[in-house]
Amino acid sequence: MPDASPTCPAIPAAIRVGVGGWTFEPWRDNFYPKGWSTARELEYASRKLTAIEVNGTYYSTQKPETFAKWREQTPDGFVFSLKAHRFATNRRVLGEAGESIERFVNSGITELGPKLGPIVWQFAPTKRFDAADFEAFLKLLPATVGGLPLRHALDVRHETFRTPAFLALARRHRVATVFTDSDDYPSFADITGGFVYVRTMRTDASLPQGCTPHALDQIAACCEVWRRGGEPDALPRAEAAAPPAAARDVFLFFISGAKERAPAAAMGVIERLG
Repeated sequence: MPDASPTCPAIPAAIRVGVGGWTFEPWRDNFYPKGWSTARELEYASRKLTAIEVNGTYYSTQKPETFAKWREQTPDGFVFSLKAHRFATNRRVLGEAGESIERFVNSGITELGPKLGPIVWQFAPTKRFDAADFEAFLKLLPATVGGLPLRHALDVRHETFRTPAFLALARRHRVATVFTDSDDYPSFADITGGFVYVRTMRTDASLPQGCTPHALDQIAACCEVWRRGGEPDALPRAEAAAPPAAARDVFLFFISGAKERAPAAAMGVIERLG
């Protein structure tokens, strides 16, 4: 990420930083202490990070008891971002996803309570932007479930989404678009929802923290600008940056790249944020 331009007044809002999942063999004797029980990995990770993006919910349906267990194992203030099940997004006609969406949001995610963060709807790299198709999908996304407010983020992976038409559609339905900091997927940081969701894929295995100290400084500064309601300078966009807005929650995840370094990078940003 490039240098930020922190020009907005400081307004309280949360910045949460984490990684994808908590079960990864190379993290043992690397992130987790030597000999640490695998059954207690979530307990440990949730006390070093402030959020985790759950990938397992993309591939299989979890039980309410599982979500309740995650809630109980993590401290107050910790947040889980959940990837919605792929059956809802990997389809030719998105307007026909209603049953799959309903099944996911009613699968027991309310057991997370205040620890439920954004729901990420990830689309295949081959899925192109079709305004009517996506609007039909967005109309199916519920604002609440069981009285719990839901926040939605769209992870689109085709270049046809890098257009003001897509951004306008997302804003109309008050959903966020994921800023994927990567050379492999469309990378645009335009703000469309009431929060910012970033997935960065640039960790380097040769660096102890996955990023240089300067890069971690830059990332932390960008998070502060987003939190205050601004938009960092020099990020890739589909249109010009908007004027400063209200404070926003920010969710930043170190994903992919040199995954073995992701926790160290996340902790480096958390340290800089204080």
